[in-house]
Amino acid sequence: MAQNGDLKIIKVPELENIMKNSGSEKIKVINFWATWCKPCLKELPYFVNAQSQFPDAEFIYMSIDFSENAAKAEKFAQKKKLNPSGLYLIDDVDYNSWIDKVSPEWSGAIPATVIIKDGKKYFYEKEFHEGELEELIKQKLN
Repeated sequence: MAQNGDLKIIKVPELENIMKNSGSEKIKVINFWATWCKPCLKELPYFVNAQSQFPDAEFIYMSIDFSENAAKAEKFAQKKKLNPSGLYLIDDVDYNSWIDKVSPEWSGAIPATVIIKDGKKYFYEKEFHEGELEELIKQKLN
């Protein structure tokens, strides 16, 4: 795993490891985004807001920017106040080789989000709007 400040550059095996819930009671929210994706950028403040509302949830921001743009992705993430301990960039441009490992439902479009709770994965290939993510997390916690 390479490190670029707060942003950790990872490969597919590390992504698979991150996606394991290993029986944790903690809910895990993994958002796939990129600096060039307007809907991704539009929804990121909702993730930051949800993160402040659910401090026990683990929020992970997985950039799919090219690794040579890692500094740009990190700077943007810092500006948007994304969780620095959950900031990653997946360094594998052969998306078709790994998107099914995230979810067989995923066409590869972003934004995309996976919520993991009690070993179950819930996949959303959509842009979240204000209040939707918080409501979804509340449902999964109940």
